[in-house]
Formats: sequence, C-alpha cells, structure tokens
Amino acid sequence: MRIGIVCPYSWDVPGGVQFHIRDLAEHLIRLGHGVSVLAPADDDTPLPPYVVSAGRAVPVPYNGSVARLNFGFLSAARVRRWLHDGAFDVIHIHEPASPSLGLLACWAAQGPIVATFHTSNPRSRAMIAAYPILQPALEKISARIAVSEYARRTLVEHLGGDAVVIPNGVDVRFFADAEPKSEWQGETIGFMGRIDEPRKGLPVLMRALPKILAARPRTRLLVAGRGDEKEAVATLPERMRRRVEFLGMVSDEDKARLLRSVDVYVAPNTGGESFGIILVEAMSAGAPVLASDLDAFAQVLDGGAAGQLFGNEDADALAQAAIRLLDDPERRAELRERGSRHVRRFDWDTVGADILAVYETVTDGAASVAADERVGLRARLGRLARD
Repeated sequence: MRIGIVCPYSWDVPGGVQFHIRDLAEHLIRLGHGVSVLAPADDDTPLPPYVVSAGRAVPVPYNGSVARLNFGFLSAARVRRWLHDGAFDVIHIHEPASPSLGLLACWAAQGPIVATFHTSNPRSRAMIAAYPILQPALEKISARIAVSEYARRTLVEHLGGDAVVIPNGVDVRFFADAEPKSEWQGETIGFMGRIDEPRKGLPVLMRALPKILAARPRTRLLVAGRGDEKEAVATLPERMRRRVEFLGMVSDEDKARLLRSVDVYVAPNTGGESFGIILVEAMSAGAPVLASDLDAFAQVLDGGAAGQLFGNEDADALAQAAIRLLDDPERRAELRERGSRHVRRFDWDTVGADILAVYETVTDGAASVAADERVGLRARLGRLARD
C-alpha cells in the first residue's frame, strides 16, 4: 500500500505527535508498505529518507503551548506536488484542524483520507470560531481516529462527527530491553519535557522537591529536556540545587536507559494532554510512574492501577506520594509489574494493526464506490448508444 502521512508540526522540534508519526511510518515500512511523510523542517535539518520537507515552520501559540507550523501559498504548492508525486492509496493527516500542512492537504487531496486528532482542549474558542472554514475540508475525511477518549470528546464537541479511539503506539521491547545506566541509578527521580513550558509541570515538581529532600536527602532529580536550567532551579534553596542534574536533550537510546534506571518517573503535567506517551514509555521500561491526575493520564494508567496519581498542581501531594514510593520498594515493584502488563495494549503490533484496518476499510470503500461509478457510467453509455 502507498501511504502518505502529513505531520503538522516541525520535524526540528521533537514532540509527541512527531514521535508518533515517525514510529508509525517506520512500523509500516517494516511491514513492506511504501510510506512518505510530509513535514515542516528547516533546510539544514537531517531527515530520514521517508520524510519530505515542506519548508521552514514558524512558532504559533497553540493549545497552551507553542507549535511550529507551516502554512501559506508556497506550502500549499509543496503539498500539491507531494500528493501528485506520491500517487498514494491513502492519505493519513494528523491534526487536520490546525493551521498547518494537514489542513492544506485536506483541501488538496483526492481519494481516501484518514485523520488523527491528538488535541484535548474542552474550551477551544479558536476551534469553534474556525469551524465554518474547516468544515469543507473536514467533510472530505473518510475516517477519523482519536488518540484518546478526551481527544475524541474535543472532536465531537467542537467539530461534530465521531472517531474511533486508537492510542499512540510504543515499541515496548525497545524500552524493556534498554540497559540501565549506573550513574542514573540509586534514589533517583526522573522528569522529561520542555523545561520552559509550564504545562509540562516542572515548576510543580520543583515546589515539591524541598519536602522530598527533607525526608530523603540522598534523592536526585534527573531532568531531560531543553530550556533555561538556571531559571528552573531559581526557586530552590542554594544547597538543594546540586541535587538536580540537567541532562539536556537525550537520544532515544538514552531516554530508554534513563527510564530503566530511575526509581520513580514523575509526570507533573498541569493540562492540555490528550494522551501521555511518556507514561507508556516509562511503563514499557519498567519505571514506577507517579503522575498528576489529569483525565488522559488516569486513562493511560488504568485509573491508577498501573501508576500512582496525585492531585493536579498539588506540590504537597506530589511530595508525599514520591516519599511513600521511595520508601516502599515493594510498592514500586508492584507498579512495575502492573505497568508492564498494562502497556502491552499500546505496543505497535497492536496499534499498527488497528490503524492498518482503518486504511483498508477506507481504501476498500473507495474501490467499491469507484466500481459502482464505472458500472453506472457503462449503463449510461449503453442507454445513449441505444438511443
């Protein structure tokens, strides 16, 4: 099958949607399908052979974050050229409602279109206001996927229609087989995310850290991600700052090794999350997960059975839960075991098969419609000949 995938966000700045698209493309390629991904990217960005650049993106505030999007006449021309050259059996557009390549591809594409909705935002005035503009493009979509029940709810409430829920996928074995790193082991808490983005929750964790260190003074916090490191620890007492180690951006291999090494992985995100792929990766690596009780996180963690939840933005609750976990190796072992069982539902073997089933449904439907149209055309031509 020839599959074209449209990424709305810049390939230069890694994020959950980009990782999902990358892993989906590579999974489909391993199965023997032809895949091309169209994504914004700077000219000097090294790209995998299956990614085609649609040009540089610009930063735009979107869903409580800053997304790097690509839109305009030149982008539209590149979308049309990619569609023409690809001759795809199916187009898979991610975030078609965002002002980026997905919307341009919706307008330009012919044939079967599958759309995946990642955003969870129950009060998006922008999406409601943009609906009249989006409607003609969205009506061309053959099938809709939402990565979680909360992304599906956002779609239903703002844009109408419905979607099948298929979660983001993870290569569970890649994380489970990673080798722990000795320097990251021993009373360690892990955090991954953009340091400068408040909704990722690092400030909440920093407010909790003094209480954690008062009870467990040997604890270290390992932070992986880009941002202003001095600003991140500015609220901590000077003597505690050395207990925070900033690792910067880490490779996929080191991300897996970090998650395999820490005693507790903390996800203190404050909102705007429709899924929580890092939680799935942490469970795959066997890390006990401590996460804010966002609806999407609770769903990923099986209502709290596969990970510990604490009250959103409650630094005291975070500190108390972290201390209890660090003090209780049996509880951590229990969470590891439950998480490892639960995470199998997110493995690419399962998720990829579900997405392929959607592709096959829409392509079979398009073929059936085309066959019916050919039969109808022959019948009309026959009547004309007889007349």
